[in-house]
Amino acid sequence: MSRQLARHLVPLALTVILSMVGSTTSPTLPPKPDGDVVPKCSKLLNKCWWIPRSLIHLPGKPPKTGKPGKNQKITKPVCEFKGAAQACTDPVKGNWSNSQQCYMRREVPQPPPADPRWQGHKDGSIWACVREQGYDKGKHLVTKWVWLPGTPDTVVVDPMTLVYQAVGMMQLAPPLIKTAPAAGQIGLVNMPVWLWVTKSENTWGPIVRSASVPGLTVTVTAQVKAVNWGLGDGNTIRCEGPGTPYTKAMGVKDSPDCGHRYKKTSHDLPDCKYPVTATAQWDITWRSTLGDVGQISMTQQAATQLRIGEAIPVLVDPDGGDAVSPTEAEC
Repeated sequence: MSRQLARHLVPLALTVILSMVGSTTSPTLPPKPDGDVVPKCSKLLNKCWWIPRSLIHLPGKPPKTGKPGKNQKITKPVCEFKGAAQACTDPVKGNWSNSQQCYMRREVPQPPPADPRWQGHKDGSIWACVREQGYDKGKHLVTKWVWLPGTPDTVVVDPMTLVYQAVGMMQLAPPLIKTAPAAGQIGLVNMPVWLWVTKSENTWGPIVRSASVPGLTVTVTAQVKAVNWGLGDGNTIRCEGPGTPYTKAMGVKDSPDCGHRYKKTSHDLPDCKYPVTATAQWDITWRSTLGDVGQISMTQQAATQLRIGEAIPVLVDPDGGDAVSPTEAEC
């Protein structure tokens, strides 16, 4: 190695090591949305977001990807210099950028605000654009400085990272439960109970969001497939749609698509109420601009309580006295 080349490589290697450490600024979380959500961060993207807890998969149990019955398609990045294949990563120079046609590495620390490399900009970052020039013994590294508003097209990101980011942007929420009789009212044994959920974009869908890095965009679509109701009496029902809202005009009849009849009162239960849960089953599909596709599932749950009593007969005194009702223990 020539002394001239060594003079270039030593400070360059030190800069790359510093850049691998990354910025000292930690990514911040956006305001926490409603629902059971957990934070998820990407050091690579320097971003954080909130996603539903049910979307977090245990080690060894990755999310379902690819179309049903098919394996997920994975597209490998192609790095080229004027059409010739190029190593995408170099331990000294950084990561290759097809758009800049050089290896890019973010300067750490960043130059002071008065440095002319900022070109008057007050945001973004300064990147070193490094390329090897010359032939054989005349090879040497040439560096130019580039200001970029974001991240260059060097970051090889797992598409699932962008999927989680897009889902976090959706702020998916638990279902909005509605019942007839409503919470606070008393239903009757063997009488119809109507169940439904109020539809909104982030509680039912469809909802579409995209997340991107240079050279890759992932578009995600989420839609509730069905709602599984736990009635608290040992029964569960699956409603493929949101259910039909009840109105007085319906009278005393069963819901056409999502209802139940209790066989016993809730008198012996805590608070004299049946615990009712509605679990929305979301189907989430995604597609990337590189042709990758995938599908994952998640759930969101909400709860309410229903008090179920029974019709109390009225005893009439044949001698004309006041009507007498059987006594019942208070809840």
